[in-house]
Amino acid sequence: MFIIVFLALLFFILLILVSCIRIVPQASALVVERLGAYLGTWHVGIHFLIPFIDRVAKKVILKEQVVDFAPQPVITKDNVTMRIDTVVFFQITDPKLFAYGVENPIMAIENLTATTLRNIIGDLELDQTLTSRETINTKMRASLDVATDPWGIKVNRVELKNIIPPAAIQDAMEKQMKAERERREAILRAEGEKKSTILVAEGKKESAILDAEADKQAAILHAEAEKEKRIKEAEGEAQAILKVQQANADGIRFLKEAGADEAVLRLKSLEAFIAAADGKSTKIIIPSEIQGIAGLMKSAVEIAKEK
Repeated sequence: MFIIVFLALLFFILLILVSCIRIVPQASALVVERLGAYLGTWHVGIHFLIPFIDRVAKKVILKEQVVDFAPQPVITKDNVTMRIDTVVFFQITDPKLFAYGVENPIMAIENLTATTLRNIIGDLELDQTLTSRETINTKMRASLDVATDPWGIKVNRVELKNIIPPAAIQDAMEKQMKAERERREAILRAEGEKKSTILVAEGKKESAILDAEADKQAAILHAEAEKEKRIKEAEGEAQAILKVQQANADGIRFLKEAGADEAVLRLKSLEAFIAAADGKSTKIIIPSEIQGIAGLMKSAVEIAKEK
């Protein structure tokens, strides 16, 4: 019986000792009290509590946390009521202040967010509210960060998740957006037609330029061919004249080499004149030398007749 009681007592003591061991994981902290008073904040590692004297008052998560609040009704400067829901990203920087600064930190942040949002939106008109999300986010983050600092909370970001205007304004906005889309579509269609017209005109212009260039090249080639033809004809005539003159010179040189006298040379010149006279020329200029030879021949013929 004594052994059973001893074993039970030993088990009870071991159970108490085990329950006094605390292992704090990463990104966590424990707020510990001793006899109801704040003792300290335990961070990562193993810790031991004194039984029946120490206790863990609060376990705090040090990672960044996200809270999505329900849509809050707000009124703009131009008296338009809309509903806006926000998302707050915060992080606990001081576990002690977080544990003892406010009773319900999340509810406190929600109420503070709604109050700050109403103050900011109340200074803006509807159009500014819809187009100034980044400005509103920045102002809200700064205000909330200052207000939650005594609670050991740092507000990193505030985002407006949805801005829900009244139904009538939503219909008007949808009609305006539809009209804007139709206007842009018309502008794009007109620009497309304009570009198409320009492309067609440019195509015709390029075609006309190419046709004119082709005609110009054809005319140049024709003129060059005609010029080449005339040059060839002139060269042929010049070659023919040179050959005739060369033949005459060769004949005269042959007569001189054969010992022909002056009378024979004059006779050859007369033959050349006769050959020229057989042409189609209407006027013939007779050199004075040939005229003398002709007169001499006529005199000789007459003397022969008298004899």
